[in-house]
Parts: sequence; C-alpha cells; structure tokens
Amino acid sequence: GIRRVQDLCKVLQLPAAFEDTAVSYFQRALQLPAFHLCSLEKKEVLGGCCVLVTCREHNWPLSMGTVCSLLYARHELFASVFLSLQKELQLSVPALSLADLVTTHLSSFRLLQPSANIPAAFLEDRERLLGRTLGLVELSRQAWLVTGRHPLPVLTAAAFVAWQSLRPGPRLCCPLRRFCRLAGVDLPPPAHLRLRELLEILLAMASQLSWLRGFKLDKKTVVKHVGELLQHRVFLLRKAFRQLDGEEQDTAPGLGSPGQEPGCPSSLGAQGQGCPWAGKRPGGPLRPLLPPCLLHPRKRLRAPAPSTVTLTGDEPISDSEIEQYLRGPEELQAFGKAKGWL
Repeated sequence: GIRRVQDLCKVLQLPAAFEDTAVSYFQRALQLPAFHLCSLEKKEVLGGCCVLVTCREHNWPLSMGTVCSLLYARHELFASVFLSLQKELQLSVPALSLADLVTTHLSSFRLLQPSANIPAAFLEDRERLLGRTLGLVELSRQAWLVTGRHPLPVLTAAAFVAWQSLRPGPRLCCPLRRFCRLAGVDLPPPAHLRLRELLEILLAMASQLSWLRGFKLDKKTVVKHVGELLQHRVFLLRKAFRQLDGEEQDTAPGLGSPGQEPGCPSSLGAQGQGCPWAGKRPGGPLRPLLPPCLLHPRKRLRAPAPSTVTLTGDEPISDSEIEQYLRGPEELQAFGKAKGWL
C-alpha cells in the first residue's frame, strides 16, 4: 500500500514532502479499526484519498476526479472513503481552489506557445486567457454550474469561451472538439453540456443590456460581448434571474413598490401582471437562479403498482422458502442461549 501511494505521487509529480505526508496519513489510517477489515479496493482508494488530502492541505490543485481516473475507482466509493478518512483522523481539509486549478489547467495548453501546427490566429497570450477564464469560472460558480460537479469540464468550457471571446472573428467557427485537439488536452464528455449551460447564462445576462436588445443574439454571437458581461456580472445576474433571497420577505401584501403586484420581489417585479413566475423579460421568462439539477431534475422510475392479489395463507410453500427457515447447529445453539437469557 505504501508503494502504491508513492507511485501515485510520482505519477502526479508531487514534491517529496507531499509523498512523506501522504504515506504517514496512510500508515495512521491503517491502524484505525475502521480500515482493518475493508476490501482491497477500498484500501487502494484509501491511498488515493491520503494523496488528495495532502494536496488540499498544501493548496496543490488536484481534483477528486483526477485521482479516481488514475486509480480506476468509482466516484461514490472514493467520496465515502474520503469522508471517513477526514472523520477518523479528525482532519480539516480545505476546499479546492478553482483559481489554482485554472492556472494549472491552462499551463499545459499548446495554444499559448507558437507552433507550426497551430494557425497564428489561434494563438493567445497566457495572461489574457487566464484572466478571462478566471472571470468565466467565477461566473459559473455564482450561477451554480460548478456545485457538486467535476471541475475540469467546467474549466474546459470556460477556457473555450474565453479563447473565442478574445478574438471572435477567426475563432467562432472553431468547435470545442477542435479547440481541445489544438490545445493538446482531453475533451471531458460533459464539457459540451457545461458549455451549453454557460452560454445560456450569458444569453440571459445579455438580454438585460439595453444596447444589445436590438441585436439578435445566439449562442455564437453572444461570445463577442463576454467582456461587457463579465464587467457587470453581479448586476446582470440579479437582473436576469429571479432572486430567492427576498421571496419570503415579499409574501405579505403591501411590501412591494407602488404599482407592483403583492408577493413579487421589489427589485425584480414582473412587468405587467402577476408575479415573476409568469413575468416576461426581453430575454424570455424570468426563472430562478438555481442549480441545473433542481431546474431539470431527472425523471424517477415509478413505483410498481401494489399487487391486488389477496393472500389467504393456503398458498403452497416452495422448497427454497422452507430452506430459509431451517436452522443450523450454530444457530440453534445461539437461539438456545438467547432463550435462556429471556
């Protein structure tokens, strides 16, 4: 197990001090009763959790999904072992810094270095791309696009939009898959979904800018105005989405501004009649700013209908059911002891 932890640190190119700390965490964890009788798969995941804890404590940008992919581990199992490790060792693990993760992720992009295989129009300055990507990642965080998700697909989508927005003329025709191929990075499967969600947020924000209402914006042309949207992102998010903060405060009649329907937020009241649930804005209906999993919940399987067959007690009992009730010698002995105690 120690050798597995050391090999994982070498693959991730971590400093020697990180390796020593991860090994010490692994040795301490194996001495605890909670990890004595666990499976081999769980012990391998435990080593990865010790490496992840070490990186988080030293503010080293490493995501849980990266360790899972290196160990071929299930995300659910890794998360449960990670929480158990924190509880048993009483560790306070800091959250992952998205800014550091963005910096590390962009440092490997080949689009930041002149190359014969990359057109000159596709090359970009490192600092400009980093600043614009950080702004879009912060916008994604405020719009609930990062919460509970793997960060790399969000970072890839944000970097793609930032790269296009810095020089939209020759870059709008470049799809996400080609961008990742030119940059020399893998394309995470959910990156297309994160890109679509990010562009929907940008379109809703652009609908609130008066000087853009005369243009027919779509998911391609809105990229040209990313700089303006990021400059006023806090104000535009409040204008484009219904805020739930003041919903409970405005439920009583008479709390809204003059000429406003009772029960509607004062700052984002619907134009015309009714509350924001049915209000119409220039960019469409005013919806709440919630995580996508709440706005588009997955359909749950319907529970099977209860059986209408009435049981009388005279039904035949199969041999397999009878075997379930037969007791072995050990069970008879334990049952006798329990009966004596009673």
